Amino acid sequence: MKSSCESVIVLIPAKNEVQTVGKIIDEIKSKLSVTVVVIDDASTDDTIKIARTAGAIVLSLPFSLGAWGAIQTGLRYAAKHNFKIAITMDADGQHEADSIPILLNAIHQCDVVIGAYPQRGSLSRQVAWQLFRKLSGINLEDLTSGLRAYNSKAIKLLASKSATLLDYQDMGVLILLHSAGLQIVEVPTLMHPRSNGHSRIFNSWWAVSKYMLCTGILCLAHGKYGEKCRTK
Repeated sequence: MKSSCESVIVLIPAKNEVQTVGKIIDEIKSKLSVTVVVIDDASTDDTIKIARTAGAIVLSLPFSLGAWGAIQTGLRYAAKHNFKIAITMDADGQHEADSIPILLNAIHQCDVVIGAYPQRGSLSRQVAWQLFRKLSGINLEDLTSGLRAYNSKAIKLLASKSATLLDYQDMGVLILLHSAGLQIVEVPTLMHPRSNGHSRIFNSWWAVSKYMLCTGILCLAHGKYGEKCRTK
């Protein structure tokens, strides 16, 4: 029996995920009565066609905005249509539909829930996480998980202009949420290896270095928020 969650929207940013996006949508819809929206980040394959066939609403971007641009587009859609909770999931098959109820059970006691699976972290990812914890003071276990739940307060903040220029959405979003005094919790979830393709950030030491430089500067620029987090 499917669980009905009429006020919940699931947002899936996708770029050339034709091999996995349909399966993900089918799995979600078989277990939960939620609105599923795929934000297509200018795919060149049949991602849009497969997503619509599977029953998702598709927001098609005219040109690539990157992961955060796609997610914020979805969050603005959620805010416009008055959804109370937004779940973000990756389109590459890492996240399970069974994780959604876990996030929903926790969101009522906080503003943001992160589905955490730190065991997935490679050496480069672990190095990056450790550095960002020290720079920002944000002591979460899984800083780059794309599996998150946001309540209406968080949706409104992340859909605003102040969140538009967050290139790397993981730490940028966390810092912005903390600076606004929103409460973030982590819940353990299971994640699988990517079904297709590679991480856009952690696929090489050069990519990691660029990511660490840009995000490190972001953390340092907002260092006062890290101190605020540590004193809570």
